Amino acid sequence: MNKRKKALIAVGGTGGHVYPGYYLAKHLIDRNFDVNLVSDKRGLKYLNKFNIKNIFILPSSPLKKNNIFLLLFTSILIFFSILRSLFFLIFNRPSIIFGMGGYGSFPICIAASVLRIKYIIYENNLIVGKANKYLLPFAKKIFVSSKELVGIPNKYQNKIIEIGNILKKEIINLSNNEIIKINKNKLNILVIGGSQAAKVFAEILPNIFKECINQGVSLKIYQQCLPSQNNELKHFYEQNNIEFEIFNFSKNLIEYFFKTNLAITRSGASMLAELTNAKIPFISVPLPSSAENHQQINAEYYQRKKFAFLIEEKNLNKKLSSLIKDIYRNMSKLDELIQNQRQYSDKNVYKNIDEAIKKYDEKN
Repeated sequence: MNKRKKALIAVGGTGGHVYPGYYLAKHLIDRNFDVNLVSDKRGLKYLNKFNIKNIFILPSSPLKKNNIFLLLFTSILIFFSILRSLFFLIFNRPSIIFGMGGYGSFPICIAASVLRIKYIIYENNLIVGKANKYLLPFAKKIFVSSKELVGIPNKYQNKIIEIGNILKKEIINLSNNEIIKINKNKLNILVIGGSQAAKVFAEILPNIFKECINQGVSLKIYQQCLPSQNNELKHFYEQNNIEFEIFNFSKNLIEYFFKTNLAITRSGASMLAELTNAKIPFISVPLPSSAENHQQINAEYYQRKKFAFLIEEKNLNKKLSSLIKDIYRNMSKLDELIQNQRQYSDKNVYKNIDEAIKKYDEKN
């Protein structure tokens, strides 16, 4: 009987890093790997939703240069995390390590470099993140969602392997016929995003939807919001005779994909890829404060490919109602986006990962 290989997956503290790490872990477990996950406490709130036993928690922080005290404190914290990572790897030495991006993955990868354990980093955004940029000289390879990624120096181009977006397999395996056909008489709008997006969208969008209704647009809203916003949002939509369904973060988004023909979303790489694979036209609203402005770059990529519309948050009140009304009067705009989305798929991502790991094993 073959001995199970040990893999370690280090994830940063945001959903954009944690979810691909979790989906990769599930895939590797199916391939008979013994998998450990490493995260910080921020990532734990996402991982707690899943039945995962082998999670190692590390303190983490970006290097804060605002003042000398913060710089000293964060430097000590990062050094301490690297030391803990060294001990963890010495006693739990894996055959392969994946760093999924974010500063939560940084200490374990640096410790791996010290111990000469080779590792692969993953970047699903369209601009390389800070942590991955620092790790790139030491990484064996970098898996990327697209070769249109910017920020990798020419001398490291040979490390790039384009695998696609690591997504939930249920999303990738959706057929073109499974998603509901466009209702030519109504816009069924799905409003989604992380916790920050849920708060902002619940504050800004309802009045825009009210304006659309008043100007003859027939729509129904499926809106993700914070639990604290449930009552206020429910009251607003009921008072203004707007069809709606509100939900929080424990729901399975796929069920809403079957009900909607347009989404409004933040511009995290995974969510944009999920919507594109599911053939859901969307309006992308980048988070203005995203690191390295990566959400803006992601959104511009999907707009350039004609998979989606793009509106910056500062322009929502000026532009969103006009765009919704324009789409409602000419539903063929959604058909055009779907036809473009059909040209894209991440269906081979796990096959690409398996092939890359096989080559990695053959060379090591």
